[in-house]
Amino acid sequence: MAIPSFVDVVTLRVSAGRGGHGCASVRREKFKPLGGPDGGNGGHGGSVILRVDPDVTTLIDYHRHSHRRAGNGQPGKGNFADGAHGGDLVLTVPDGTVVTDASTGEVMADLVGAGAELVAARGGRGGLGNAALATAARKAPGFALLGEDGDDHTIRLELKVVADVGLVGFPSAGKSSLIAAVSRARPQIADYPFTTLTPNLGVVRADQVVFTLADVPGLIAGAAAGRGLGHDFLRHIERVQAIVHVIDCATWEPGRDPLSDLSVIEAELAAHGGLSDRPRLIALNKVDVPDARLIAELARDDLAALLDQLDPDHRQDRSRIYLVSTKTGEGLKALTFELARLVQTRRAARPPAVGPRLRLTPPPATGPQFSLAQESDGAGGQVWRVRGDKPERWVRQTDFGNAEAVGYLADRLNRLGVEEALLRAGAAPGDAVAIGAPEAVVFDFAPQVDIGAELLARRGEDNRLQESRPAVRRRRARDAEYQARRAVGLALSGLEDRTEEGEEGEDGPAPEADAGDGRPEDDHGF
Repeated sequence: MAIPSFVDVVTLRVSAGRGGHGCASVRREKFKPLGGPDGGNGGHGGSVILRVDPDVTTLIDYHRHSHRRAGNGQPGKGNFADGAHGGDLVLTVPDGTVVTDASTGEVMADLVGAGAELVAARGGRGGLGNAALATAARKAPGFALLGEDGDDHTIRLELKVVADVGLVGFPSAGKSSLIAAVSRARPQIADYPFTTLTPNLGVVRADQVVFTLADVPGLIAGAAAGRGLGHDFLRHIERVQAIVHVIDCATWEPGRDPLSDLSVIEAELAAHGGLSDRPRLIALNKVDVPDARLIAELARDDLAALLDQLDPDHRQDRSRIYLVSTKTGEGLKALTFELARLVQTRRAARPPAVGPRLRLTPPPATGPQFSLAQESDGAGGQVWRVRGDKPERWVRQTDFGNAEAVGYLADRLNRLGVEEALLRAGAAPGDAVAIGAPEAVVFDFAPQVDIGAELLARRGEDNRLQESRPAVRRRRARDAEYQARRAVGLALSGLEDRTEEGEEGEDGPAPEADAGDGRPEDDHGF
């Protein structure tokens, strides 16, 4: 299938880079027995940034390659060596690109102006090394934090051409010829309908005013509902300061005349919406044809009356209808000067830009730091579910294969107030607590002992986790009960052996009881 050369709507997946893991390292050097932790931090992942480039006019590159990834951060190393940051990926887009979240439909940004930027996907943070985690209470941490995943979004890019004046009209009305006659643009021109398949832009200079013209494909009745080609490009005139109706006065199609053409096009613009406040001008084209000039002269007053109804804000302005010929140049100078006056007036009415252009970033999360609710676990039980940006991010940073790292997570959650909120809500020790959704991490709730004191444990361990888990206490109680029963059984067995020896004389020793009989299975529940 042929790939078009002009694309103004694409769906793009952007994946930011993952942050590098922190390093857990202890300095080992001759004659320095207490070197201390020296693990470096992981590098941040690269972000995906959209940037307006005036030289880019289409989104074709993202139509062909619809998934873009930024670089990952590198892990930290010993000797306080931080990992390298992942490189940002800068994607250039045309001026006037609207960025929308494909899943929610929310508009993320409207990129207008050279250099405007949007961080579409933010890179993941690098994990802290144990050198950065050292405190007075934990002088030599035996763990480091993991790097975070970067954002992964699917966005929709929609180009809306930034122009000052938009040309609208039926196919073959002479819009492309008009833009070619007043500017240096050279659109395709032919003697058949729908020659223009993509919007064309032209730069026009009238005295000291410079403005741009946009020529969109021809409109027909029902264009706003999807007929023809114009419905795909009506968005390109949403930003214009004025609209020019180009009317073909020499059309050979039956049932068409300047008055009906104007009514049909205005009906389509009204159906599209958002253009009622733009001033209108009419260019009665092809007056170099004798019959066309006569038709234009006859329809001029009726067109002025209809234009007064459609554009009442400019009712007193009678210089809005022009007889033009793109072949001979008749009327084009007066039309361009009037357009320059309108554009200059509209520009003066707009508020001036204040300050430098800033990079747009996704807004930070607002509201409470976490929420707590009791939900069903799907198996007939209940689970306390904790949601929030901070708790979920801390869980993703934790290495659950390291008991000291798990204890550090427990301290962070306690300082945030999660434990206090659970107690207020009625949680009991041993209740299941899940953090995050849908891939949650589940814990047994065990209210903390005092925190903040110096932790006297081996690196990578946390003594609190060895004593406070209900599953461990249950298993140890069953083991103690089993050992007591086994001791009683062995004592009784020894007594029977001695009795038999006294009665039978030289009998061999009784076989040992099987240590594995009746032992309860080990409980590894959390």
